[in-house]
Amino acid sequence: MSPATRKRLGYESGAALMAEGPQVLHEHIATKIGKALGSAIPQMDVRFSNLSVTADVVVVDDDNTKYELPTIPNTLKKTFISPQKRIVRKEILKDVSGVFSPGKITLLLGQLGSGKSALLKMLSGRPMSKNITVEGDITFNNVQREQILKTLPQFVAYVNQRDKHYPVLAVKETLQYAHDFCGADLSDHAKKMLSQGTPEENDEALRAASAMFAHYPDVIIQQLGLQNCQNTIVGDAMTRGVSGGERKRVTTGEMEFGTKYVTLMDEISTGLDSAATYDILNTQRSVAHKLRKTVVIALLQPSPEVFALFDDVMILNEGQLMYHGPCSQVEGYFESLGFKCPPQRDIADYLLDLGTNEQYQYQVERPTKQPRRASEFADAFRESHIYMESMYALEAPYDPELLRSMEQNMNPMPMFSQSFIDSTLTLLRRQLTITYRNKQGSSQCNVRLIAGLRPRQ
Repeated sequence: MSPATRKRLGYESGAALMAEGPQVLHEHIATKIGKALGSAIPQMDVRFSNLSVTADVVVVDDDNTKYELPTIPNTLKKTFISPQKRIVRKEILKDVSGVFSPGKITLLLGQLGSGKSALLKMLSGRPMSKNITVEGDITFNNVQREQILKTLPQFVAYVNQRDKHYPVLAVKETLQYAHDFCGADLSDHAKKMLSQGTPEENDEALRAASAMFAHYPDVIIQQLGLQNCQNTIVGDAMTRGVSGGERKRVTTGEMEFGTKYVTLMDEISTGLDSAATYDILNTQRSVAHKLRKTVVIALLQPSPEVFALFDDVMILNEGQLMYHGPCSQVEGYFESLGFKCPPQRDIADYLLDLGTNEQYQYQVERPTKQPRRASEFADAFRESHIYMESMYALEAPYDPELLRSMEQNMNPMPMFSQSFIDSTLTLLRRQLTITYRNKQGSSQCNVRLIAGLRPRQ
């Protein structure tokens, strides 16, 4: 970083921190904090072995009455005679193994129903229904998922497909409340950790970290391009607010707060144009590379430019693993199976088509038979050298730096960032704002209703 860049990067506001873009900011923060820590930035290694998820689904056998005429006897029969029900076990994930490493950004590809969301929810520690059965191991820095399940949301951010917000809160208010609940100030534990360098390095790190915490909502607004709508209410289907793409960016930004070492994002490009998607994912790439975070993002149809931002790609098909490895090797791997991507075809679309009947258009001559079904692709991948390398990484001893990071940074982490009193006050303040604005909206509706019912002169 040049002296001129250091001079322009100020700590007085979010705009000043973002003056040179997210890449420069992330490198600046990583450098300052790394020196004060006296070691690598805290990071988290995610490993999962033979992960299988099944669900007991209730199926109704109603074939006999499906096409009956809607007569009175038939209607009464449907009312008083319940159709026969049976429970069917559905496989959502089947023997999926792999490693998501710090400092890498991984693309999760798959058709609808391939198990992408299930994998992300399992890794994020989301609550499971009683009809879900899970087998296999999931570890975070060599600690079993069940051991840190209560504190896992402190380390792992999960961005849902659906946008769930309070519609009457403005964009900036939504992000500020998320920041407050996750701890808007630098914790005493963090300050203690930033004391392993020289006095000058420790002071600079504290200043940089404090500035980031103080202006983090504004930094997120700058990163996600929400400056023009930051004072507009989020809205929903019944309340006019920001656009669908802007609401999706608010959902993404809301989960950026706190001390997160792993970021899991599920279909975040819905409603976004290609330029906005590229900018957001380029920022996540910088977060992974500069701040050594583990980033996994599920997308449905990424463009070639977006695909090129990722280090690794994991492809799921009917809950089974078709491929998990470097993006640079994926095209050559499937070409070795007898499927070649045409020059005019996007690589992501080509990879998604391989799990469908569209695969025949990519078929080339091969001495042996090409895989067709999901199970055949999974078997072929298990025989590849890429899978063997993945298994070596899965079974390799943990880096001592990761284990030390777990002991020093993650084990002391409380279940909640705020104290009970502070959390209650923040919650009360937010609820009062929501209640007041809902009353305002109700009053406006009543005025409009009365005006509409007034007789014409």
